Amino acid sequence: MGRYLFVSLPLTGHVHPLAAVSGELAARGHDVLWAGSESFLRPVLGPDAAIHPIPLRAHRGQADRGMAAAKSRWDGYIVPHAKVTLPGIERAVAAFRPDVLAVDQHAVAGAVAAHRAGLPWASLAPTTMELTRPYRALPKVEAWIHRRMAAVWTAAGMPGEPPHDLRFSPHLLIAFTGTALTGPLAWPDNAALVGPALAPRAAGTDFPWDWLDPARRHVLVTVGTLSMDLAQDFYARVLEALRPLAGSVQAIVVAPDDAVPCPPGPDVLVRSRVPVLELMPRLDAVVSHGGLNTVCEALAHGVPLVIAPIKGDQPINAAQVAAAGAGRRVRFASVRPGPLREDLLAVLDDPSYRAAAHRVRESFAAAGGAAAAARHLERMGNRREDAP
Repeated sequence: MGRYLFVSLPLTGHVHPLAAVSGELAARGHDVLWAGSESFLRPVLGPDAAIHPIPLRAHRGQADRGMAAAKSRWDGYIVPHAKVTLPGIERAVAAFRPDVLAVDQHAVAGAVAAHRAGLPWASLAPTTMELTRPYRALPKVEAWIHRRMAAVWTAAGMPGEPPHDLRFSPHLLIAFTGTALTGPLAWPDNAALVGPALAPRAAGTDFPWDWLDPARRHVLVTVGTLSMDLAQDFYARVLEALRPLAGSVQAIVVAPDDAVPCPPGPDVLVRSRVPVLELMPRLDAVVSHGGLNTVCEALAHGVPLVIAPIKGDQPINAAQVAAAGAGRRVRFASVRPGPLREDLLAVLDDPSYRAAAHRVRESFAAAGGAAAAARHLERMGNRREDAP
């Protein structure tokens, strides 16, 4: 049996798909260890997960949009996270002696640690931002990002320049999406598109299931945990769009209580957390920011979307959903309640959107999800065991 060390950014949307893969490996009898913040990982992974604790300092600065978001993402989060966590990751490597590291694509300290230890590692991509080179037309921006990675490499005391882009393992790249959604992109030879990796969530969430009226249609509204500070006005417009649909549509809005600017009507339920995977089979549509986890969770259940992208990979995901015919894209900052309601009703009433979502669902199921990702990692471990 193999030994696998998982390294992720402490972001729920990044950890969930990796957790499904690590759970699959553990179920197959492999030894699995996570290196990261105990306080963050334990509620997500559950009481039985093995965690090598690494203290973290808060690094944010991701509220910007547009090009400023790329700078704040790297200078305010990715680079500081790498510098702070690298010593702890290397201690986990020394103590656990893994055969393979499974590294969140943006947890670049994991890549540095693997290089220093001479271990094979896989890049696991829980977003599409770095799969499609969004700045290919902006070589200065791409060069700036490569300088940020080089700074992490140099700060770690590694010689010369990084031998390759630290976001892309030369051994294996696992992407939690599929060609039915992405279209015909030029993928690296070592890329494995496994679709969404879904598994029961460790932390249970109470939900008033009897509130759901089976005679009405149900819509989930969520903008993700990192964008709630930008969303108060958007929530207000969504509630206004939903108001005329009272009696025929029930909406579950994922938001802190104080983020919803006015008391919602009886057809709207506001919760800070919901059991998303358990809700999905009961939903008729999702209104979302377009994070890859939310998009793929919806499409894995054949649920169409209305997407209002904010930043990061969300515009990419929104364009892919629209191109697949599985939803509509609206403008987060400026969509008005009337047009938003029209887009939502189109997704609810026109069967072509649900049919397209079902086609993507079938493609995702064929890709294999967490089980397929685990098999790819097992092959890496087997090759290491077979090496002289």
